[in-house]
Amino acid sequence: MSGRARLTLCAWAATLLAASALLPLVDSVGWLLEAAVLLAIQSGVGAATRRVPLARTLTVLAQVLVTLVLLTLLFARQQSLGGLLPGPDTFRTFGELFRSGIEDVGRYAIPAPLSDGIRLMLVGGVLVIGLLVDTVAVTFRSAAPAGLPLLALYSVAAGISDGTADWFFFLLAAAGYLVLLLSESRERLSQWGRVFGGTPRTPGGESGPSAPVRTGRRIGAVSLGIALAVPLLPLPAIQDGLLDSARTGVGTGIGDGTAAAVNPLVALKDSLNVQKDRTVLVLRTNNPTLSDMYLRILSLDAFDGTTWTSSKRPEVAVPDELPTPTGLGADVRRAEITTRISAASWYAQGWLPMPYPPSAVTVKGNWRYEPETMTLVGHRGQTTGGASYEVKSLEVLPTAEQLAASPLAPEGLREEYTKVPESLPSVVARTARTITDGAVTDYAKAVKLQDYFAVDGGFQYNTEVKVGTGPNAIARFLEDKEGFCEHFSFAMAAMARTLGIPARVAVGFAPGSLQSDGSVSVGLKDAHAWPELYFQGVGWTRFEPTPTRGSAPSYTQPESSGSSTPDEPQASRSAGSAASDAPAPSTSCSAQDKKLEGCAGALPADSARQDGGGGHWYETVGWILLGLAVVAVPLSPMLWRLRRRSVRLGSARHAPSAPGAAPPGGPGHAGAQHTDELDMTVLSPDGTGSRQAGAIATGQVLAAWRELTDTAWDYGIVPDDALTPRRAATRIVRLAHLEEPAAGSVHRVASAVEQVLYAPQPRAEPGLAGDVRVLRTALRARASRTARVRALLAPRSAVRVVWDLGNRWAELRSGWAARWTDVMHRRRPSGEQSG
Repeated sequence: MSGRARLTLCAWAATLLAASALLPLVDSVGWLLEAAVLLAIQSGVGAATRRVPLARTLTVLAQVLVTLVLLTLLFARQQSLGGLLPGPDTFRTFGELFRSGIEDVGRYAIPAPLSDGIRLMLVGGVLVIGLLVDTVAVTFRSAAPAGLPLLALYSVAAGISDGTADWFFFLLAAAGYLVLLLSESRERLSQWGRVFGGTPRTPGGESGPSAPVRTGRRIGAVSLGIALAVPLLPLPAIQDGLLDSARTGVGTGIGDGTAAAVNPLVALKDSLNVQKDRTVLVLRTNNPTLSDMYLRILSLDAFDGTTWTSSKRPEVAVPDELPTPTGLGADVRRAEITTRISAASWYAQGWLPMPYPPSAVTVKGNWRYEPETMTLVGHRGQTTGGASYEVKSLEVLPTAEQLAASPLAPEGLREEYTKVPESLPSVVARTARTITDGAVTDYAKAVKLQDYFAVDGGFQYNTEVKVGTGPNAIARFLEDKEGFCEHFSFAMAAMARTLGIPARVAVGFAPGSLQSDGSVSVGLKDAHAWPELYFQGVGWTRFEPTPTRGSAPSYTQPESSGSSTPDEPQASRSAGSAASDAPAPSTSCSAQDKKLEGCAGALPADSARQDGGGGHWYETVGWILLGLAVVAVPLSPMLWRLRRRSVRLGSARHAPSAPGAAPPGGPGHAGAQHTDELDMTVLSPDGTGSRQAGAIATGQVLAAWRELTDTAWDYGIVPDDALTPRRAATRIVRLAHLEEPAAGSVHRVASAVEQVLYAPQPRAEPGLAGDVRVLRTALRARASRTARVRALLAPRSAVRVVWDLGNRWAELRSGWAARWTDVMHRRRPSGEQSG
């Protein structure tokens, strides 16, 4: 392996080792494999262009273009030009994904789900850092400054992570950088020769690493050990060292989420305050009462006095039929609803929005089921992005009497869901008791709490209000009486707990907007939070304390209520007192809804497409490789021609490593089999082979002649095998209408060819490479634009590749045939041989 190739490999490895520090930030490691493959392609393009060779700026430009194509294939293939090239829509998609990734970073705690936005930030960031490292360390041959982008990549990860394994990732990043430095040093020393001595040669004949390289390795290893050990020492002057966070356990994040902790206070406020609403979900349902179509994402059950978070609970495989919800009695009327939901491709989060309580879910992808909260959680990076799924859920229709007659909840459940921290201000419990004064049952208390916030208390809905923090947040909200859904739901759930009613907070979407085709569109501004209170015999029951948002459940309507225990709501009475397996007919269809034909109770005939969203990583890699093949195959003649020109002109300037000669000729000449390799025997006047002093001069001159004839061929002048070099040169000058100095350059190269082929003492003429360039410039100046483009992208002389492959295949076959004949000859019995 050459020194430049080794340096390229080390730059690739150093970038990946530094990028591994980002692994703890997300709950999936598949992105690192994607980044490794794409980074390898990017580095390979750099190695290929440097070998052509191209100018340094062109090398970097080629890598940038390939990187854009790779990112387009991975993240914006549908918005690209021809499914491959980035266009205006591609960059808009990148911008949307980047903004989405920024929002997800602020929304999720560590480890966050691997949304498309976060994935673009990770993979794209690694590719950008890798390009900088490759450019500085390999293209410009300066490995030391390449440590700056590597340090930036590691610092971002170290500054965000929880610090549990900082020492390990520091070790990886530092080791990668040291290997890069040592690789560059080894290449520089190899150019100097054997200086300062070296190790004896190995039995295989190769010399071991020189003394300076071995010394560098030792210094690097010792320095790395000191960097890891010193922060652990009890030195008073050293604080907040590399391993300090690992020792103290300081971390970031909120709560202990199942797939990733969510800060709903941030997420919902951001969604509600977007300037332009965006459709998140499109659903079709046979539920006749669309006002009850709340889509629940997860429940928040842990309350620390400051905020509500989701507790970590065990997950299982998704069963075909989900169990009956906890606490739901057989005497409570219910109906099964079918809902088909399609999520936007950009909406990628780790929980599946569903009506509650679900009874069956059909969805593709890697999902897990959390029995306690009846939610589906994305596993190993699975998100909702682009998913289509079907949910069968129960429409639970309890009566007011059933809720009022609810017995005491089980002790374990009551103990868990009525916890309030000691830091909760006393005004919260005192206000709850004042509001519910006179209520006898938990149900009556819950209805009074709901009405206090939604109707009687003088509260105003405002999404622009500052989010409260700290133990006094709820107390300030009760005093200011202004907030949005999370303030209302958080306050009601906390006050219910102080009254001994089990409570938690649900986060999801309020009912969306009915469309003319019967579907329901759910947008960002429909993001919502509401409290769920537990009643034994009914289960977890929704309440709606937020004014002007959502709809209050029918079982809490106070129209007929003349006491602390409301009568059965009108919606329940109209549905009939007997249990039913089908949803009740809708009574809420307005004239406008009928005009839009949006009141149909049944699902449309066409079934929703079941799509898990997002392909496997190897499918993406396959598409990327296919895209590169689509680009590389048409460009391969140009790349081969650039490479061949560089080798020939370099051979014309310097002595070839294996000099030889071949008679000039065209495509059909018998000597054309190995002319590009310059390894044929020089013919002396007596016809015997000679590889003596004149071979070097012959190889230089014939390399220039071959490049000259192929250059003319690229511009339409086909070589003539029957002509001598002098007549071939005259023909090129005549057909190309060349004038001086180009005509003289062609004749000088032809004269040099005749001299090395027929003179007793072959000698190399200086300046032949420059003569070939003069001819190429003259041909290019006289050619049309079409001819110039063809000469560059589809050079005619590239057909020599096919001829070379055919000749080599023939040689391979003849060689194997000769070996086989020899083997069979040796295996013959002696009698057969003599006969």
